[in-house]
Amino acid sequence: MSDLEQKIYDALREAIRAVYGLETDQSVLVVETPRDPRLGDYATSTAMKLAREVRRNPMEIAEALAEKLRELLPEAETITVARPGFINFRLKNDTLAALINQVLDAGDDYGRNESGKGKKILVEWVSANPTGDLHCGHARNAAWGDCICRLMEASSWEVLREYYVNDAGNQIVMLGESLIARYCECFGREYPLPEGGYHGEDVRQIARAIAEKDGDRWLEADPKERLEYFMREGKERELEKIDRDLRLYRVRIDSWMHETYFYENGRARIEACLKRMEELGLTYEKDGALWFRSTGYGDDKDRVLRKSDGTLSYMTPDIANHVHKIERGYPLLVDLWGADHHSYVTRMQAALTALGYPKGTLEVDLIQMVRMVEDGKEVKMSKRTGNALTIRELCEDIGVDAARWFFASKDVSSHMDLDLKLARSQDNNNPVFYAQYAHSRMCSILRNPKVPAFVRAESYGRLTDEKELQLLKMIGEFPAEVANAAALRKPNRLTDYVLALVKVFHSYYNATRVNVPEDPELTNQRLGLIQATRITLKNALSLVGVSAPESM
Repeated sequence: MSDLEQKIYDALREAIRAVYGLETDQSVLVVETPRDPRLGDYATSTAMKLAREVRRNPMEIAEALAEKLRELLPEAETITVARPGFINFRLKNDTLAALINQVLDAGDDYGRNESGKGKKILVEWVSANPTGDLHCGHARNAAWGDCICRLMEASSWEVLREYYVNDAGNQIVMLGESLIARYCECFGREYPLPEGGYHGEDVRQIARAIAEKDGDRWLEADPKERLEYFMREGKERELEKIDRDLRLYRVRIDSWMHETYFYENGRARIEACLKRMEELGLTYEKDGALWFRSTGYGDDKDRVLRKSDGTLSYMTPDIANHVHKIERGYPLLVDLWGADHHSYVTRMQAALTALGYPKGTLEVDLIQMVRMVEDGKEVKMSKRTGNALTIRELCEDIGVDAARWFFASKDVSSHMDLDLKLARSQDNNNPVFYAQYAHSRMCSILRNPKVPAFVRAESYGRLTDEKELQLLKMIGEFPAEVANAAALRKPNRLTDYVLALVKVFHSYYNATRVNVPEDPELTNQRLGLIQATRITLKNALSLVGVSAPESM
């Protein structure tokens, strides 16, 4: 909530205590923005919620509270009562206008808040196999996860951004064998591509790079040594490319946790988890395999941990991975997985609960499918390569800003069609263009040589136009919007806020003269409002990974 809303909450709580001697919980203290701005800036239905407890008519309760609130809230111009028991607050203009200097003082930090102070969280996302390029499905996951981290960091959470590298399974063997086949091609040698191998151009490029670096030394090498080398080289080069593409996409990863780490030292961390589960009575042997009693913790069937041939199921090192996250000091874990992992959520949460960790330790956001669409038709392949459209190609096509915006603006719980033609368009039908154009317009106003340079004022009491006050209210709500979007892990709340702010700004600009030569004081105060709006908009765009151009 904004500072102003917090003051109303605090005053309401104090008024209820003073008038009725009651201590109220948060559910009673509801402060909202009225749909009709003529009613006031804020309203509360608290009197109606108290009616049963104090055994009085809501209007009588509202009148008594309003009388006390007038003493407690000097920031309010008027506090009125409306049927059937609403209390409406209209703030003094200078109360709202004081926000301008607060925004100017905070600058790039405006919107930061302490709602997550003292809390630690580890967010794991993207985590694509290091066997090829990141595609557009990964683009949605990557944008959403990065926005969550930005919002939480702005809300004072201590966040670790992690990528889990699946590098211990058969897919890495297939990558190594595929690279050997393409490497041998470079020297005119035949080597069969494995069934289920990788045929992409990126594999050919890596193989050519190895051939240029190492020459033909691997043609007659020991097969086991050669495979290990090509697996390692392939994985490292694919990860370098993934990191490079994520950075292009403005996604920062702090920690790269490898699945192979859990196989080191004789699978020490995995075996420690299995032993702990055995001691807790969570496992049993059947048909030569080791099973987890997951049905006792909400799963639909028990799960294999170790197969009869001694190999581990995918789940087993992943349990060790999540335990390791907690042991590193992160009591809250968030994973972003594809929607096809739906059933996997229950079993992983079951494992952590069975091991004694509190329910809610692991939360998972499932990312639904995305389709690229142009002229009503699905675009699956790159026109240049004939392969699946990659993040890099998407960014080169529609731009990083458009990609980040569109993926942040649609809740990942819903399927999504990304209209490539709309994303490329340079007009107000494109929401990211609409938002960025508003920022460039604000910059243009502020640097216009025909307009006096803005000078910070002590007060901004001349800002009395309804749209000016609406802009000020929206600016004041920005820190609360950031905190709420962070708590809910919903970056789309922020893109909604941006569009609402920009709509009010455009309406204000089209209806109002900012530069009033005959009234320099009013001009200066309006320039202050433009500057505060610009800072707020720029900061909001930054939190979803979108730039704020100064000219367009």
